[in-house]
Amino acid sequence: MALLLIIPLSLILLLLAYNLFQKFRYKLPPGPKPWPVLGNIYDIKPVRCRCFHEWAQIYGPILSFRLGSKLNVVVSNAELAKQVLKEHDQTLADRHRSRSSARFSKNGKDLIWADYGPHYVKVRKACTLELFTQKRLEALRPIREDEVTAMIESLFNDCTKPENKGKPLKVRRYIGTVSFNNITRLTFGKRFINDKGELDPLGKEFKGILSSGFKSNKTSFLAEHLPWLRWLLVPLDTEKGDAAMHNARLDRFTREIMEEHAKVKSKDVGGIKQHFVDALLGLKDEYDLSEDTVIGLLWDMVIAGMDTVSISVEWAMAELIKNPRVQKKAQEELDRVIGQERIMIEEDFSNLPYLQALAKESLRLHPPTPLMLPHKAKAHVKIGGYDVPKGSIVYVNVWGLGRDPNAWRDPNEFRPERFFEEDVDMKGHDHRLLPFGAGRRICPGTQLGINLVTSMLGHLLHHFDWNPPNDEEIEMKEAPGIVTYMSTPLQAILAPRLPADQLYKRVPVDM
Repeated sequence: MALLLIIPLSLILLLLAYNLFQKFRYKLPPGPKPWPVLGNIYDIKPVRCRCFHEWAQIYGPILSFRLGSKLNVVVSNAELAKQVLKEHDQTLADRHRSRSSARFSKNGKDLIWADYGPHYVKVRKACTLELFTQKRLEALRPIREDEVTAMIESLFNDCTKPENKGKPLKVRRYIGTVSFNNITRLTFGKRFINDKGELDPLGKEFKGILSSGFKSNKTSFLAEHLPWLRWLLVPLDTEKGDAAMHNARLDRFTREIMEEHAKVKSKDVGGIKQHFVDALLGLKDEYDLSEDTVIGLLWDMVIAGMDTVSISVEWAMAELIKNPRVQKKAQEELDRVIGQERIMIEEDFSNLPYLQALAKESLRLHPPTPLMLPHKAKAHVKIGGYDVPKGSIVYVNVWGLGRDPNAWRDPNEFRPERFFEEDVDMKGHDHRLLPFGAGRRICPGTQLGINLVTSMLGHLLHHFDWNPPNDEEIEMKEAPGIVTYMSTPLQAILAPRLPADQLYKRVPVDM
């Protein structure tokens, strides 16, 4: 019994000694005082981007905190973001993987969770030069336009039903469906939801895999950040077994689709397909990609593209309902450029600068991944005059960057016109606005994401007028998580604004 007590006490003393050693050896960024052993686990509020933004008002634009013994650093202004993502990009380009992300990515064999090195460079090259080229995006454009018109048809049918007159609709359901169908068709070449909004058997399995991949619990959280507790929590910690079952299920599902596409390709039926699964099967030998990497890349695209698009559109529509002046101005532009006798297509984007500006403005205030994904220091580095030791986890608070009063005039105001007063890039060059990241870890599908968000917003505004339910105030709070959905799903009352019912019909395409 005494031995059982001596071992954990010794570990605790070692951790305390190590923390004191680091404190006196390095000039660490300021931050809330950590508790012994636990660190700041119980100081962090659930919506972390807001929590870190509040801490930045106290400790400054670079701060640190601890989860267990692990040092975490957060930067919250453009100059420091530039140091992290450009000046010291290579040193900070590794990825911190939690236990769950390590297991689901097979310890970084994909792109998102891979450390920076030969594997990452090779896979990134394949994505940039082969998957997300302008030629391929253009070839897949009919799918995107098909799905957005399917969303418009569904909204029109529901809002014009006599029993729904004057009643609000839950917007997330519709934009979630178009995001779901877009990503599954672009990635796997399959539409898992029928015209009635029902999942087919393969779609149900796909949804099941997605939901099982995001389950977590308090035990897993403690075991992640307090590894010395794991031996006590072994009977309660089921994550390893759950992860193994999830991975087996995911692999089986993906291999079936890959085998199906390989058979079609071998028969040369219908010519060369442009879906990502077909492209990766063709690139497998050229880039020496393992099957685990191909599977990981396909699911990277699903995870990165599905939630982020629907989140971005829901926040933007909430802002447009709260700001009828902006909604009206965008609709006037659409009527002037598109008219009311046809529907918008992606080729119209270049003639719709206000629509592009309001998409930027929404992404400034509501980036779907507000802290990016965690970077890890592969060597000691200095940021903002402070030490960031090797192994530290580094976050860029993109949500905070968009609300920095030193970078933006009236930062909390939704005003797309600001982007006509100053040209601000959102593809990683201007560190005030980083919804897709920057540097070596910037999202390779940035242009695809911009196209999807812009297309959905344009169609929603062109086809309908949007009003809050019973003039109620819309709650603009974020839900906790790596991505930030609205905590209260958006509801709105819609009124069709185009004269011909035919303009609300889906434009289907089979590809």
